[in-house]
Amino acid sequence: MSPRVIELREYEPQWFANEELPEEILKALHDSFSAQVALEAPSFLNGQRWKLTSQGWVGYIPLSEQFHFSLVPKVPVRNLFGMLEYAYRLKGFRILEGLTDSECIAELYDRLALILARKVLDRVRKGLYRSYVAENESLPYVHGRIDVPAQIRKPERVKLLCDFEEHTADLEENQILLWTLTRILVCGVCTDRSLPSVRQARRVLQGFATSYPFSAEKCVDRLYNRLNDDYAPMHALCRFFLEHTGPTQRIGDRRMLPVLVNMERLFELFVVEWLGVNLPSCFSSIAQEHVTFQMQPQVSIKIDITINDVATGQTCFVLDTKYKAPNEPASADIEQVVAYAEAKNCRQAVLVYPTALPRPIRMLWGKNINVESLAFQLDGDLEQGGREFLRKLLGK
Repeated sequence: MSPRVIELREYEPQWFANEELPEEILKALHDSFSAQVALEAPSFLNGQRWKLTSQGWVGYIPLSEQFHFSLVPKVPVRNLFGMLEYAYRLKGFRILEGLTDSECIAELYDRLALILARKVLDRVRKGLYRSYVAENESLPYVHGRIDVPAQIRKPERVKLLCDFEEHTADLEENQILLWTLTRILVCGVCTDRSLPSVRQARRVLQGFATSYPFSAEKCVDRLYNRLNDDYAPMHALCRFFLEHTGPTQRIGDRRMLPVLVNMERLFELFVVEWLGVNLPSCFSSIAQEHVTFQMQPQVSIKIDITINDVATGQTCFVLDTKYKAPNEPASADIEQVVAYAEAKNCRQAVLVYPTALPRPIRMLWGKNINVESLAFQLDGDLEQGGREFLRKLLGK
């Protein structure tokens, strides 16, 4: 029997009768996914109903065999794909073409898993990337160079300790692919369309690489050469999967991994990467720049985005992305972006929202810091929204 799929749209509360959802499901949702879905217990204030509200995440939570939760974005699904293209640097690879007709994040996940599996299988047919790796091993024969000092220290050693290089495919490049495919297989979201290819790709890789756990950070800023440059889009996809498959949830005898995209983080990554591609050449952008204050105890902050003048190195703008839609910027958010500007000796502090605010701000803080709220619109054409945001940011 197919599970019941409960759809929750970002920040829009849904109400359920007290007996509509089993207690063990609500407890599992609260224990493991309270950051993603807020629960309010029945009371006389809400008509004795459960209130469930998605908290700025989108994705799919296969909580049990009977109940799955689909967290739906408030932005159009086609724009979610566009954000992913920029955020994970997939734009140049054109691998998301044809996916804009997907209806939800679970379907996107399934189709991306199929793309990754097919790319892995294609690379296996061509031959996996190999390199020489230094080894030090005790052997019954001479291979490479004998480790003479170690052999002298233990003359009773029967086998010879040898230093040699092995030409192997058991490298991080392939281990990352294997670990990602393993994670995909236990997510519980993939369909019969992708599962055969994912299983085949994982099975083939197991003959060449060792499975080690990798974080998403391992997929970023890797060095490629002419022999493995086609691994770049595969590792970009791996980063997506490793960042957005959540903690293991166990109900009964089935293990499943939810697929969850933190929209606040995605919005920040998207704006960073979009600016990196579209800023005029006289500017450069930096994401998550660390600034440390020399005081006791030492204080360190991370600025979402800094935009610098290439010629002078001076910071021209500090940007703080806010994936929410209030009537006006909160005082705490204004103080935060001002602190960033003061830390960088910058005069332009900007709060970036995904939609135009009813009461935007443009003000002078102190004597020399201009604070402004701007919108990078996500509900229409992303490129047009970006161009309008950049025009207002640069004052053109």
